[in-house]
Order: sequence, then structure tokens, then C-alpha cells
Amino acid sequence: MILVTGASGNVGTALLARLHADGVAARAAYRDPQATARVIKAGGQAVTLDLAVPDTIGPALDGIEAVFLIGATSPAQTTHELNMLEAARAVGVRVVKLSVWRADEGLSPIARLHQPVEQSLVTSGLPWTILRPNFYLQNFLRQPSIREIGEFSFPLITAPISFIDIGDIADVAARVLTTDGHDGCVYDLTGPKALTYAEAAEEFSDVLGKPVRYMGLPDDEARAAMLSRGMPEFSVEALIGVARAYRDGGAETVTSTVADLTGRAATGFADFVRRNRNVFD
Repeated sequence: MILVTGASGNVGTALLARLHADGVAARAAYRDPQATARVIKAGGQAVTLDLAVPDTIGPALDGIEAVFLIGATSPAQTTHELNMLEAARAVGVRVVKLSVWRADEGLSPIARLHQPVEQSLVTSGLPWTILRPNFYLQNFLRQPSIREIGEFSFPLITAPISFIDIGDIADVAARVLTTDGHDGCVYDLTGPKALTYAEAAEEFSDVLGKPVRYMGLPDDEARAAMLSRGMPEFSVEALIGVARAYRDGGAETVTSTVADLTGRAATGFADFVRRNRNVFD
């Protein structure tokens, strides 16, 4: 049995769907007891788990062989994930941690949340694997202005980024969780090509058949825009910190890991737009 933390998040949801399609037994972990109840009522496996409350972790690990670990992004994320590692050591389960691009270098606020967890996992004595995906393609789904006015905006980054689809991350995670040979491995996950945001706009224009442009916002404007949409201040500052870290380069590397582990090519940008055309057009 596999325990999937972050089950209500994008990657957790996609991973659970992949495991279910493959007939793999998985237990979804939710902080919300109502979400747990809904899944159980529908015939699924679920447990209420709050990584901030260590007493909830032990029962969630009962009968579990492997854990997919991802905590909610917050100032306490590091502490929460370390709580899981402590409980995992007590029962000796395998841990597959979802991290972020170049987390070991601590280049951004988000990377610095993951870095201590990675370090602790490596020295834990547990069988472990770390997944470090680059920027998610799904971030574009939160840009309604693409449909409305043919425009999208992010904090300014001028360098290319090897964006990755969440579905590919989930497929890699499923493979790692259900096959041997991945213990002690760190996998950097990317799409098949690195694009600048301006080149991404060209891809949108070609697929949608309408002009789409990218607006790179200076930090102050980006901060004001995100805060106006109700984003928590911590998340806003973290995202601006990521943009600063990779503004002039550092996120352009392309790896073959998705293809190597799943046997199929990673999702390209144009394919992602076509698949989600109903959102953008």
C-alpha cells in the first residue's frame, strides 16, 4: 500500500489517478476530514493526516510500504515534512519526496524549504528517492487573461525554462513507487524543450490561432498583482524569489528522465496547450 500525501493537490490528484488506473493500492491523505469521508464513501482508501500534528501520522502509516511526500507550501513546510520523516523512520517505510528544481542549492525561498528535508532524508537510513521537477506547465492554467485578452503575465524571467507537465511528474512518481532500482536516486524532471516566456507566447499563438503575448512584470508590479488576487504574502514573496533566482538562467536544462522512466516522451508545450484548449480559447 502506498500513502499519498498532498492528495488534494495537483500532483497528488494526478498520482492517485495514475496508481488507480494501474491497479495499485493507494491510500490518499487529506487534512480535511470531510474529504477523507467523501473518498471512503465512494469506496476509496483515505485517511485524515495533518503533518503539523505528529499524532495523526502514525495511524496513517499503518500497513504502508511507501510514502509519496509533499507538504503544503508554507513557512512551516520543512517542519511538517520532517515530522513525516521521523514517523517513517520509526516504521522503516520507503519515502519518495517531491522536491523542486535545484533544491539542493537553496537558490530560492521554495528551494530552501525543501533543502533540509532532502538532507535529512539522505541521512535517514530509509530507502529514498527525490524528484526535482522544473516549473509546472499547469501554472499557465491560472492565467484567464490568455482567453480574455490574449495575454499572460508572470514575474519577469528572460531566460528559457524547461517546463514540465504535472501528468509527467505523476507518471514518474508512479513508476518510482512501484518498481525497483530507484533507491538513493535524485531525478531532475523537465519537459522536452526549454522555452522563454516570449517563445511560450508564440506557441500559444500558433496553437490557438490568435495573438498571445507575454508581459514580464517587474517585481513590485508582480507583487501587487498577486496580492490583489488574494495570494498569501509568503507565497507571493516565494514566487518572486524564484523569478529572481532564474531570471537570467539556471532553469533551462533539459533531461531525458521522463522518457527514460516512463518509456514515452515528456509532454511538449504545444501538446499541453492543445490538451487544455478549452481553458485558453
